[in-house]
Amino acid sequence: MENLGLNLFGNVYRGKKVFITGHTGFKGSWLALFLQWLGAEVTGYALGPPTAPDHFSLLKLTLAGHHVADINKFEELQAALAAAAPDLVFHMAAQSLVRESYRQPLLTYQTNVMGTLHVYEAIRHLPQVKALITVTSDKVYQNNEWSWAYRESDPLGGFDL
Repeated sequence: MENLGLNLFGNVYRGKKVFITGHTGFKGSWLALFLQWLGAEVTGYALGPPTAPDHFSLLKLTLAGHHVADINKFEELQAALAAAAPDLVFHMAAQSLVRESYRQPLLTYQTNVMGTLHVYEAIRHLPQVKALITVTSDKVYQNNEWSWAYRESDPLGGFDL
């Protein structure tokens, strides 16, 4: 397994400063672990884990920076990004639960739309950032019950209760 990661990525991430929003979530914690394994210096910025136990805590990661904070608080996010001086940003922070979005639509829009804009605006002034990867939900796509992953060219129109 170790050779697989090295063969696919070589030294692309070795020594790179990577900032992950949403690093305490399930996918974010796996990403943080994998990037560390590839030699990246990882800083995370997210709300605390939503469950106990949680994957992030079970991993016992030692990150270059670990910020338990809200992307809706622009100044805090901006300061954390500036201090981390990342080469690369993975934006994964979101309110991703469909039923929760129905219960709290305003908070969902604040987090998923304005929070994303906060990330974009904060890195706009950081010239060392070479790339931004934004991870979104497959829930925007029309659900065809396919066995393969959705593609950007697939029809939109997700409906999920």
